[in-house]
Amino acid sequence: MRAIGFKQSLPISDPESFIAFDTPVPLPKDRELLIKITAISFNPVDFKIRQSAAKETILDEPKIIGWDATGVVVDIGSDVSLFKAGDEVYYAGEITRPGCNAEFQIVDERIVGLKPKSLTDVQAAALPLTAITAWEMIFDRIRISPEKDKGKSVLIIGGAGGMGSIAIQLARQIAGLKVITTASRPESVEWCQHLGADVVVDHKDLISNLKAQDITEVDYILDLIDANGYWDSMVQLIKPQGHIASITGNSTPVQLNKLKTKSASFSWEYMYTRSFFQTEDMIEQHHILNRIAGLVDKGVISTTVNKTLKGFTVENLKTAHQLLESGKTIGKIVVEY
Repeated sequence: MRAIGFKQSLPISDPESFIAFDTPVPLPKDRELLIKITAISFNPVDFKIRQSAAKETILDEPKIIGWDATGVVVDIGSDVSLFKAGDEVYYAGEITRPGCNAEFQIVDERIVGLKPKSLTDVQAAALPLTAITAWEMIFDRIRISPEKDKGKSVLIIGGAGGMGSIAIQLARQIAGLKVITTASRPESVEWCQHLGADVVVDHKDLISNLKAQDITEVDYILDLIDANGYWDSMVQLIKPQGHIASITGNSTPVQLNKLKTKSASFSWEYMYTRSFFQTEDMIEQHHILNRIAGLVDKGVISTTVNKTLKGFTVENLKTAHQLLESGKTIGKIVVEY
């Protein structure tokens, strides 16, 4: 099969930052699926790992990354019970195994869902990683109840990116929250409003911009940008007994003591936790993806794809990474095979 990977962590402008190569098609075993990939999408984790995984070394074999795909099941392991050959699926995959930047991929069935019937492969490929992450933040980490918490407020820091695009929809349409989010450019503000945000403010001088909207505190905060950079603002904005959840890395420890007097909670969210540790509830990601597919097919949630590149080529992967590294992408970028 054809795959695209890297042997060194190089600037995306370098001719060797991605290389195409041939490698054997893997065979599934146990609860594994062999999936023929039809479309892939991209997340910040892609370029972060490309930039760091082979910084001071040259790998013997190219590393294949990528954690968002749609495809068709072509073979199954001996213990598979959730899928059969011919099923159309979508998934994010595991951080410790070869990724989806290839023609075929092995994935554990417990983290795969049936593709939404109403979406094309391109539209569906935009959703898995961000949908799982946003669902886990809202319903598994903060444990918001649509019945008890409807009408409460959530601040989503970073609303126009891939993560924010699905988090806005889940928070508004499923959790029933008042959604406040950040965006700075006219096109990103419009994107957030289209997805259902009630209030959109510029992230620069966040406290003052929220105060101008008569918002001085919120029940929940989803940090999708920079835990360290926004920590003091989040501490000030979170309501007593509120909850902050973050997906971002922190260069210095967050000062949890600042939340003490408010009895506020803080959670990290890492989508790969369940597969990395093979947790007892690992199959929950299969259920989340199937719930998302159901919501999409009912018209409750929409795809977040905003740019499509045609062809599984080195050039298209480089373009996708360049756009992501700019920090100005809106929604998701998808490569159609």
